[in-house]
Order: sequence, then structure tokens, then C-alpha cells
Amino acid sequence: MAIAFLCSTTVRTIQERLLAAAVLSLHALLIMWFFNRNGSSGFSSSSTAEEVTRGVDASGLTAIVTGASSGIGTETARVLALRGVHVIMGVRNMASGRDVKDAMIKEIPTAKVDVMELDLSSLASVRKFASDFNSSGRPLNLLINNAGIMATPFMLSKDNIELQFATNHLGHFLLTNLLLDTMKKTARESDIEGRIVNVSSEFHRYPYPEGIRFDNINDQSGYKRFLAYGQSKLANVLHANELTRRFKEDGVNITANSLHPGVIATNLFRHNMSLANDNPIRVFLKSLAGLVLKNVQQGAATTCYVALNPQVKGCKW
Repeated sequence: MAIAFLCSTTVRTIQERLLAAAVLSLHALLIMWFFNRNGSSGFSSSSTAEEVTRGVDASGLTAIVTGASSGIGTETARVLALRGVHVIMGVRNMASGRDVKDAMIKEIPTAKVDVMELDLSSLASVRKFASDFNSSGRPLNLLINNAGIMATPFMLSKDNIELQFATNHLGHFLLTNLLLDTMKKTARESDIEGRIVNVSSEFHRYPYPEGIRFDNINDQSGYKRFLAYGQSKLANVLHANELTRRFKEDGVNITANSLHPGVIATNLFRHNMSLANDNPIRVFLKSLAGLVLKNVQQGAATTCYVALNPQVKGCKW
């Protein structure tokens, strides 16, 4: 309803669209928070990743989680490990990754967790990660394409590609492609459905007016940080959709889904809170966020549900 209202409302600037989207999103979140209603899955917006995977025994599965050293990536990796999954944390900062691993093993002594270096903004790093993983001989049941950046100032990646598109989409696109043979082999030999999960965003509805600027990705003069973010998130959705089409066509026992994890209080917003800490607007927004935004445990719930819950077997959203 909120999206339909947005589409039918005349807005003249992207700032107005973003403000309208924010107001409607907060309104919807307030309603969900107040009534705490369960959806068709049996869970609500306040359900945590542990709750949506309770009772699931995922022993014997292997997963790669990108961006696992912070935010919902860390919680996703922790809960998968809690359910018995051997988790490979793909992280840009190895020191942070090792700290997260140590904390997980301290909490869950039986956890099987490894840390591997992965910078999604560097195609060379992606190729090295995939090569090292494939050479390890490990199976791969789950690929969680979680890492991302949001609404950054205009920057180019190491490969001279606009940074949000490079990190959020191209890195994951290449990673998935390079790991597909291992996933197909694992699904075939284990007879267990493989699952690919692209963490997208509702912002996929708000890219540039022409959609994805394939021929103009690096246009600095026309760069709009939120539209560029929406462009990269739209690419995540289209990627999952095309994978689904190909898997169905080829009879491959793997599903690919994209999801919106919710509006979550994480460091993803670090580029968008430029106000001073004592600014009344910032103080108000942070107070409001504490009431209506999901916490990290709730934010990782959709990812963990799609990755592990038996109810979504064979589902392609």
C-alpha cells in the first residue's frame, strides 16, 4: 500500500521521494511494531534470526557469508554456525574477521568457522577468494551475498567502476559465477537443495529513472548516491531472478532469492549521518530509530529464514 501510494503521488525531487518513502516506511514499521502481527511464515518483523531457525539442524552444510565481520552479516554467520553450518566468513578486514570468529567460538564452542579475505570491490580479490575456496575441496550448500555499502560519495573501485555498483553487485555477480560449479556439484552429490541469497533492499524500487545505467555507470556529474544505491540493489534482484530462470531451465537443485532485510540500525548508514552528534535532528532520529528500526538480531532473520528454514524449500521469490 505504501509503495502504491508513493507511485501515485506527484513528487518533484528525489529528496521528496526519499522523504515520502521514509515517512511511509516509518509509519508501516510503527504499525507492525505496535501490533507485532505474524505473517504467513508464522513470524513477524520482530522475530530474530535464532527464532526463525529454531529446531533446524543444519549439520553437514557449508556456507559462505560475505560481509560477515559486522552488522547483519555477523549475526547471520553466528546463527548459521549455531545451527551446525560450517561457515566461511568472507571479510575485507581480516583482523575484524578473526575477532568475530573468536567471539563466536567462545559463545559456541562447537562452531565451525573459517575466515577468508574477500574485498568485493576488487575483482582480483574475488577471483582469488573463489579460487582458494574451490581448491580447498570443500562443498558449498549456501551462498549468502550479504556485503554492501550504501549511499557513498562518488568513488571508483580498484577496477575503476563506480564503487556501489562494483561492491554491491559486480563483486557478488562474479563470486557467484565462480562458485556455481562447486554449488552444482554439491547439490548433485548430496541431494540437498543449494540456496543462494542476495541481500537486496526496498531501494531497488528507486534506481535512476532509466533503471540501471549500463552505459553510464561512471558518470560522476550525474551521480546521485541514493539512486546509485538503488541501481545496485535492483541489479541484485535481477541477478537472483535470472539465476532462478537458468536453474529451472537446466534442472539444477539450487534456488536463488533476493530479499529486503528491513530497515536496520547498522553502520550501513555511516555515510548518511553527517550531522553533529549533538544536533537536535540527529538526536531525534537516533531516538526514533531505537523505537522503530530492527536490531541486528531481527535484521538477520529474513536471511537466515531463506537460507535454512524448511518452509522455503523450492521457493523462488
